[in-house]
This record gives sequence, C-alpha cells and structure tokens, in this order.
Amino acid sequence: MVGIVAVGGGQASFSFVQKLKALGHKGVITLVCSENCIPYQRPPLSKKFLLGDMKKEQLFLRPESYYQDNGINIVIGKQAVKLDINKRKIELEDGFKLTYKKLFLGTGSSPRKLPNKIINNAKNVYYVRNIKDIQAISKQFNSKRSLLIIGGGYIGLEMAAVARKLGLEVTIIEAQERILKRVSSEITASFFRNLHSKNGVRIRENVGVKDFIMERDHLKGVLTDKGENILADFFVVGIGIEPNVELAESAGLEIQNGIFVDDRCCTSNPNVFAAGDCANFPYQGERIRLESVGNAIEQSEVAANAILGNSAHYNALPWFWSDQFHVKLQIAGLNAGYTEVVERIDGERISHWYYRDGEFKSVDAINDPISYMVGKKLIERGQTPDPKNIRSVSFNVKSLLRG
Repeated sequence: MVGIVAVGGGQASFSFVQKLKALGHKGVITLVCSENCIPYQRPPLSKKFLLGDMKKEQLFLRPESYYQDNGINIVIGKQAVKLDINKRKIELEDGFKLTYKKLFLGTGSSPRKLPNKIINNAKNVYYVRNIKDIQAISKQFNSKRSLLIIGGGYIGLEMAAVARKLGLEVTIIEAQERILKRVSSEITASFFRNLHSKNGVRIRENVGVKDFIMERDHLKGVLTDKGENILADFFVVGIGIEPNVELAESAGLEIQNGIFVDDRCCTSNPNVFAAGDCANFPYQGERIRLESVGNAIEQSEVAANAILGNSAHYNALPWFWSDQFHVKLQIAGLNAGYTEVVERIDGERISHWYYRDGEFKSVDAINDPISYMVGKKLIERGQTPDPKNIRSVSFNVKSLLRG
C-alpha cells in the first residue's frame, strides 16, 4: 500500500499523524516506532515518571485503540534502517519495505555520549532519553545512596531534584564556568544554583573529567581536572543531545545540525518532510534546531498541512518549561545574543526579561505564569516593554496587553 509514512515514536510523529486525521485525510497512514511501545510523551520521564507519580500507560499520547479506530497502521519495535528517496522506499530492520507517497521524519534526538566507550558500557552509567533509561535509573534510586551527575543543564538539574526528594546524596559537575551556560543568563543560573544548594545538591562548576575510576564493569568515580576524586554509587550523564539524522543523511538529504528543512518543513527532497528535535529550520533570518515539545507539535502540524497541499508556514514562538523541587520555570522566546537582562521580583514570583540591542526577545518566568503569558504575547506581537516598567513591582505587566 502506498501512502504517507511517518518515522518516529515521539511527540513529532504523533502530532503529525493526528493532524493528518484532523484535516480529514482518508489515505493510508503508517507510523513506524523503533521502541517497543506506542508513541509517548518524554518530558515527564525525568519528573513525575521517575518519582513514581505517573504510570507508564499515562505517558502514552493516546491509547492503542486510537490508532485502530482512526485507521493508522502502527509498527512498533522496528528501526527504519534504509531510505531510498528515488524509489520512495523505506526499509525496516527486519527487511520489510514500505513504499511511500510522502514521508515524514520525526526521528528525534539521542543523548550525547561520553567519548570513552568503556565508560558508556559500565553497568552503573546512565543516559536519559526513553522509558527503559528511566526504569533502569529508578531501580538505582531505590537501592543506592549517592549519585554523580555529569552535566549541569536542565536534564541534570531535574534529575538532581528528583534524587534529592528520594533522599540520595547528589553531586553535579559542569565543565563550563556555570550551569545552564548554553540556555540561560547568569542571573537565572544563579537562582537555580541557590535552589539546589539549599536542597542539599553539591554543584561543582568549571570542573571537567580528567579520568575515570573503574572497578571491573562498574564506574566507581571520576578524577576531575582539579585533581579531586569524586566517588558515587551510580552516574547519570546529561551533556546535551544530538539530532538523529543517520537515516536522512544516508539517503543524501541535506544535513546542517539536523535535517535541513524550509518553513514548510520540507527537506531537500520534495517528498520528504521533517520536524521536531531532528529538524533544522529558518527562524528570524537564522537557522536553528529546537529541543522542545511545543516545537515538535506545532512544526509537525505545519508539515501535515504542507503534505496535504494546504498553505502552511512555520513561524511559531519557541517555549519551554522545567520543574525542579517546588519551582516551575517557563520560558518564551530565544535569548540568543542578548545584551541586557532585566529582573522583576514580586515576592516568590521572579522573571528575567532578555533584550538584544533594545529589542525584547525572551523571558524566563520562575513561579510567575503571568509574566510568562505576558512576555510570550509581547514577543508574538513584536512589542518591546520599557525595562523601567518591568523592574517596577508596582507596575501591572498585564496592562502591557491592553489596547
């Protein structure tokens, strides 16, 4: 059967096929998932699911019956290993071949690995990306006492927060001069550094790993570039992620820090589309790749419209969130190249507003949903609030949306 094939078992591919059905598509749809389960949401993995507050079935974006009821052919536990864009064929790991009219790639991303293969194969070293990863880490949480996290990004911080809630001793080491270096300002990083320190997390910044201390097939600790031995029962590595482009690259599609797509999510081949973590797309005169649920959903819906011949162009505003201890961080926009950060403190509500050469670009809202909502709408409108008003607690930021 020739139809539309979607590759990937995450938010992007699910949102794509869901949108196809919502738009009234009656043709054949096949969804290929490499993991041995139906599509599921990933953000709760390092939060509620790890804490045991969410069951596996609650992660699923829809129950299995949804695919049956909507005529979506779903293939689980099969990796797509070969793509022939000339013959419009995709081959799965068991040799089964699918012919497509249009192809959607929602292949996502994978954790960036440490350069040492021996360490990566150690039985107590873990990466965070899928259900199996979290299930394995959860067992360690229940039986071990100390955790060393390599990497001070949001994944590392979220893992640390959960581990402390469960009573573990936690150390984070970050090779750069501060945590959250790639994604936030020093003022936001300082807030989360203090939050974790108050909750008993030991954070070591500007500390790299010089060597690893092994005992048979287990990692016992690390030797830092400062000459310190840090020992732990188990280890979680969170040093970034890499887009899964192997399938696209082997087929000759253009790759630039992800699968190169236009604002319709079309790749360098007119019959192949891509979205989500794996896609590199145009945004405000630049090219970027985003790792967020919002991007995966909205971009995939554009791809579905484009494939069906509807006029659709992706220009959505990026948004993100992170939950740590009692704190919810919400982010709207991109702070790349910011030249000024304005802090607004209203009791427990804190927000950091980013400006680039006088233009408002992004907001970090900490337990402050109003500032997040207002900031997001202002960016969408292309409006820049006066920094003096933002600093003033007596100023009602919601008034910025009037008129």
